[in-house]
Parts: sequence; C-alpha cells; structure tokens
Amino acid sequence: MSDGAHYEDLVRQFCQKWADADFDAVVDFFTENATYHNIPVDPMVGHEQIRAMIDGFTAGLEVVEFKILEMLSRGSTVITERVDIFRKPDGALVELPVMGIFEFEGDKIANWREYFDLGQFMTQAAPAES
Repeated sequence: MSDGAHYEDLVRQFCQKWADADFDAVVDFFTENATYHNIPVDPMVGHEQIRAMIDGFTAGLEVVEFKILEMLSRGSTVITERVDIFRKPDGALVELPVMGIFEFEGDKIANWREYFDLGQFMTQAAPAES
C-alpha cells in the first residue's frame, strides 16, 4: 500500500468513527497537541479542546455519515470533499458540504482543517418551528 493510500484509509476509518458516534476513538486519532480548525471558528488544540468541540458541534444531532465524494493525497496529507450528514431529533437531516484537509504525523492526525459555511449548518441544525 502506498503512503497516500495508507493515509486515505486512515481518513476513511476516522470518518466511520464519526458515523459510529465513537467520539473517544475520534479523539484518539489525533496527536496529543493536534489542531482541529473548523475555519469559521477558532482552532482547538489538544485532546481536551478537540473533544469539547466535537461535543458542542454534535449536541442534539446524530451523526449519520461523513460521505466522502472525492479524496486526494500527497504524502501524509489527505484532502476530502465530503457531505457530512446529521439527523436532528425530529428526524430531519442536516447535510453540510465540507472540504477537509488532514495532515498526519505517523498514523495520527496532527492538523485537521475543515472549510464549510457555518450559516448553512446553523440554519439547517436549528430546531423546527412549531
């Protein structure tokens, strides 16, 4: 398996852990001092901050799938075009187009940057009006 294929496989495994709602395993994919930066908000550094971001981002939502549309790699860097799909308590789906860049150190993510429209996410994730 080439280096790129190895890192692409790790990203697929990582995305599956999100869908499994195994957030402890998600955090374990990161180096101790990793940076997770959802570009519309401030970056999170280290396991504790990353876990807090995950908990806040998924509060009230079930992760359905991180659907990978395209994936490219060069060395230990992997870029994904995805649609992240969440389910609201009322059953409605939230579908968020995302571009993600993963930089690995060994088999751990050292830097993860996500580019998406936060307004689009917030509008879809808002509770349905009665």
